[in-house]
Amino acid sequence: MADHRQRPRRRGQGELEVLVLSALREADGPATAGWVQERLGGDLAYTTVITILTRLLAKGAVTRERAGRSFAWTPASDEAGLAAHRMRKVLDAESDREAVLASFVTGLGPDDERLLRELLGHSGSEGED
Repeated sequence: MADHRQRPRRRGQGELEVLVLSALREADGPATAGWVQERLGGDLAYTTVITILTRLLAKGAVTRERAGRSFAWTPASDEAGLAAHRMRKVLDAESDREAVLASFVTGLGPDDERLLRELLGHSGSEGED
């Protein structure tokens, strides 16, 4: 007879990072990994939370400071910053940046293209007096 137990749903790439960052932003200040684990409902192993926090640290998305024998973690970036970091990482891995950017821009919808043009217009005029 087959075993019909349900496996837990596998989370998508980056989903745990977003959850951990969200939990950290809800904290009143720097938070420990144990606090984050508890805040997320305790279904993640403590070592998994530490691994995610360490990855976020390497990406520059969080900072940490000593808190006794452990660390207290603080978000340095929000979800948008983390997504932008992932986008830059993908772009940096490609040999033809121009082709990748051109393909990205031509694939944008009209509203996103308009927003990108506005953002680029603002960034270009910031250095002008």
